[in-house]
Amino acid sequence: MELARNLKVESVSRLHLPPPLCLSPEEPVGQAVLRMRQQGVGCVLLCRRQRLVGIFTERDLLRRVLAVGRNDAVPLAVCMTPSPVTVSPTEPIAAAVRRMVEGGYRHLPVIDPAGRPLGVLSVKRVIRYLVEHFPATIYNLPPDPSVFPLQAEGA
Repeated sequence: MELARNLKVESVSRLHLPPPLCLSPEEPVGQAVLRMRQQGVGCVLLCRRQRLVGIFTERDLLRRVLAVGRNDAVPLAVCMTPSPVTVSPTEPIAAAVRRMVEGGYRHLPVIDPAGRPLGVLSVKRVIRYLVEHFPATIYNLPPDPSVFPLQAEGA
């Protein structure tokens, strides 16, 4: 199948990721949420001296801020996920997706060998790639590929 082969051969850099939204861990949560809303992203990368030290996601906002009653002035360092799982731009897309599935991640920071963030791989970006490159395969999948109708649908 061409889709499986391409996912194993093509690298994460092929996904043309936009530059990441990076903030300091000392910034308040409220500032991060405002910037995330402005840029329409689901996470912010936290960096010191241009090196990735953490990630703050919508899940972190729900679980580590709102659910425990913290206010939006708390520093991101208190609520972030430190040392997040990352991916290299040269890794195959399939390896990145596997890492996302196994860890239950919706966002993976993409970093260079020096630990500098280059982008964020999101589930949304992977889906967009699949639809753009394999529309016939994606659009023709049944809602549950293991279940097939007993009779042909339509007239």
